[in-house]
Amino acid sequence: MAALYTLWMGLVLPGVLGVLQPAAEAQVSLQPNFQQDKFLGRWFTSGLASNSSWFREKKAALTMCTSVIAPTGSGGGLNLTTTFLRKDQCETRSLLLWPAGPPGCYSYTSLHLGSTQEVRVVETDYEDYALLYTSGTRDHDFHLATLYSRTQTPKADVKEKFTTFAEAQGFTEDTIVFLPQTDKCVEGHQ
Repeated sequence: MAALYTLWMGLVLPGVLGVLQPAAEAQVSLQPNFQQDKFLGRWFTSGLASNSSWFREKKAALTMCTSVIAPTGSGGGLNLTTTFLRKDQCETRSLLLWPAGPPGCYSYTSLHLGSTQEVRVVETDYEDYALLYTSGTRDHDFHLATLYSRTQTPKADVKEKFTTFAEAQGFTEDTIVFLPQTDKCVEGHQ
């Protein structure tokens, strides 16, 4: 059960996935003129795309979670604090993202995988949505697309944008999921 929990955390906290099959390799761009200060604040993890067999088996049980992004105070890093529902209780975890190149590109070290993962803010309007792409290697390449939304009900055009983005990265319809809303674990993260 601990292994399943760790894998779910990988979907919540970008990229800490177990064994994944490679997605199509594509050059993933960054949000032009990324403005980190506008990216801060509360987001809902509204959509995920992954080609891991674990994800396909468990995606029906996953629910939306809340993430708060705040500056670390030094070094231009970000503190990503995520609250999610696990076994009918709210749990909170934090992850430090450090600048890894141009603005909008971050990295973190996965304690579970023992490797460095890269997180890219591919596209955002700062007020409604953000598309993120996480990649890394250990024994296998892995890739994860994430839709962040400022509300629990992303607009139809935002969901379409995420689907198009995920498919462009090689994910198929059965590997893309929009997470159902939950009233639990949301209020404390306003």
